[in-house]
Amino acid sequence: MSTRDLPARIGDLPAIGRPANGALLEAGITTLDEVARMSEKELLALHGVGPRAVRLLREALDERGLAFRS
Repeated sequence: MSTRDLPARIGDLPAIGRPANGALLEAGITTLDEVARMSEKELLALHGVGPRAVRLLREALDERGLAFRS
């Protein structure tokens, strides 16, 4: 599937870019609660998720009083 075919946003996730969205969808992650169950290292290991996407996810988690798994 081309990244052009992916939505710009998924569920309650911030706009992190289509490659990162594709990686999260492939991993079955569609909500911030699901993101919070992962560590930054695990997210960065997903092909398509880079430092910018992790930063945007961290900011969104902070706003909801959540954090990445240690």
